[in-house]
Amino acid sequence: MSATGAARAALAEKVRAATTLSEKHQVTDLLPVPAALASLFPAGGLRRGSAVAVAGSTSLLIALLAEASAAGSWCAVVGLPAFGVVAAAEAGVPVERLALVRDPGPDTAGVVGALLDGFDLVVVGNPAALGLAEVRRLAARTRQRGAVLVGVGSWPSAELRLTLTDAVWQGAGRGDGRLRQRRVVVVAEGRGSAARPREATVLLPAVGGGIAPFTDPARPALRPAPPAVGRSGPAAVGRSAPAVVGRSAPAGLGERSPAVRIRPILPSLVPAGEADPATGSVGSADSAGSADSAGSAGSAGRQRPAAAAAPEAG
Repeated sequence: MSATGAARAALAEKVRAATTLSEKHQVTDLLPVPAALASLFPAGGLRRGSAVAVAGSTSLLIALLAEASAAGSWCAVVGLPAFGVVAAAEAGVPVERLALVRDPGPDTAGVVGALLDGFDLVVVGNPAALGLAEVRRLAARTRQRGAVLVGVGSWPSAELRLTLTDAVWQGAGRGDGRLRQRRVVVVAEGRGSAARPREATVLLPAVGGGIAPFTDPARPALRPAPPAVGRSGPAAVGRSAPAVVGRSAPAGLGERSPAVRIRPILPSLVPAGEADPATGSVGSADSAGSADSAGSAGSAGRQRPAAAAAPEAG
């Protein structure tokens, strides 16, 4: 048997194995995606029967393959000669569930259609080799078989397009150091429920490989403000308590805030000829009489003792 025949036989065996596995384990309508990218998909994952386009990065494509294949899905890559199997394995793709057809020949549509019969996710690396009629037939076959078709670059019938932009490598200092991770922005836009563009900032690759959400260290998490120390309640902020005229102080003044000062209710009784230490005025001979008359008028005959300045709390 020639090398070409052996390759076709091996591919046919993989298709039969994948078909049997899909019939047994097709219990969900979604293929999982990395958690850092889940917000870009309206359904939260790759919906079976749909077509997706990935542009600008092979690493993004491998991240999608790794998450789907790690969950048990069979994947195939067609017409992508630069696809690295070693890089895919390091990213977490089980190579035993991966079929790679680097050169599909002149009948790309036929090869892709055959793979859609048995694989859960099929990647097409050269969409330009397909005509519009062939793209429509493959889209119909994708819906019929419940697979996911991923086109690299532009794909006319894609429901969702993922584009990688604003890539910045991190880790290298001023002329030295190693590249540790790459911060990128993934933009998603499409048709229907995906018409509104969305974006997510992720690390691809992150430290140690794989994909991870990006957290900006320059924006610390908000913390609740500490409780105010030495302040009184809202009613006594920046002002003293109002003076009470003609009635005694309310109960519970011993619990007032240290910042509140209670003023004397009645003026101090100062003997004649002596200066009042609080106001500096000199008491007259009729001050006591004035006080007595004020006390008798306000308290209906009750004698009010001389009011002393209340001590400051605290």
